[in-house]
Amino acid sequence: MIRFLQPWWLLAVVPVLLLAGAYVWRQLHRRTYAMRFTNVELLRNLAPKGIGWRRHAAAGVFLLSLLILATGMARPAVDVKRPLERATIMLAIDVSLSMEANDVTPNRLEAAQEAAKQFVGELPPSYNLGLVAFAKSANVLVPPSKDRPAIIQAIDGLVLAEATATGEAVFTCLEAIRSVPADGAQGIPPARIVLLSDGYRTSGRSIEEAGAAAQAANVPVSTIAFGTDSGSVDIGGQLQRVPVDRLALAELAETTQGFFYEAASVSELKQVYQDMGSSIGFRTEAREITQWYAGIALLFALCAAGLSLLWTSRLV
Repeated sequence: MIRFLQPWWLLAVVPVLLLAGAYVWRQLHRRTYAMRFTNVELLRNLAPKGIGWRRHAAAGVFLLSLLILATGMARPAVDVKRPLERATIMLAIDVSLSMEANDVTPNRLEAAQEAAKQFVGELPPSYNLGLVAFAKSANVLVPPSKDRPAIIQAIDGLVLAEATATGEAVFTCLEAIRSVPADGAQGIPPARIVLLSDGYRTSGRSIEEAGAAAQAANVPVSTIAFGTDSGSVDIGGQLQRVPVDRLALAELAETTQGFFYEAASVSELKQVYQDMGSSIGFRTEAREITQWYAGIALLFALCAAGLSLLWTSRLV
C-alpha cells in the first residue's frame, strides 16, 4: 500500500488540475465558436484533416506526466518488512573507586575499557549490544541496539564512583534485555551478560539473588576479573587494599552457565556468544519510491512529445 511521507505536497496537484480544466474549457469554447461559423466549407479547409481525437492525446499524456510528477513531490513510499536480529549482549562495567588500582597496567578501569572495546570490535554487527555502568547503583548508558559508535563513546566516558553494586548490575541488564522489542517474535531474545569487575559487592542486592534471576531468565552471565590480591587504591587520603573477589565472580558465572575469566583474550571472549542462537523479528519500514514516480512522469512526458511530433509535426 502506497502512503506519502509529506502529504501536504499533494497540494501541488491542484495547479495541474486547474491546467487540465483550462484545457477542457478551451476545447469546449473552440467547439462553440466552430458551430457559430457560417462558412462550413471554409472551416473544413482551415481545420487539420485526419487528426480528430488525436489532437488531444499528446496534451492528455503531458498533463498525466505533470500529475504524476506533482504527486511524487509528496514522497510516496511503500511499507516493507525488514528482518531484524534480536539476539542481545549486555556489557556491565564496574566503575567503583577500587577500579582505579594500578596493579593492572595502566589501571583496572582502563584495562577493562580496552577489553570491552576489543569485545565490541569482534562482536557480529547483527547482534544488539547495550552498556551498563555500576558503582553504588547500576545505570543503562546505552540501551540494546546496533549502534557500536555510541557504545565505544560511552565506554571511553566512564567515570569512577563509590561502592560496588554487582547484583544490581545483573538485574539492570536483565531489565534492558526484556526491553528489546518483540517485532513479531515470541518471548525475550537470546541474550548474554558480560560483567567486568574486580569483585567485592558493597551495595544493592546480593550476587546470589542476581545469579538466581539470570538463571531463571536463561541468561548466562560471563564474568571477567580485573586486578590482583595485592591491589590498593588511595581513597580519601588513605591507602586501602582492594583484592579481587574471584570466588564470587566465578560462582556467578557457574550458576548461570557462563564463563569466568581472569585475563581473557579476544579469541576466548568469542565463547560468550558463539552458541548464542538467533531470534528474528520483522520491523516495518517505509521505502521511498519517489524515483519511480519521477521516472514514470519522464516516460509520459517523452510519449507526449513523441505523439505531438508524430501527429502535428510540432513539439508543443
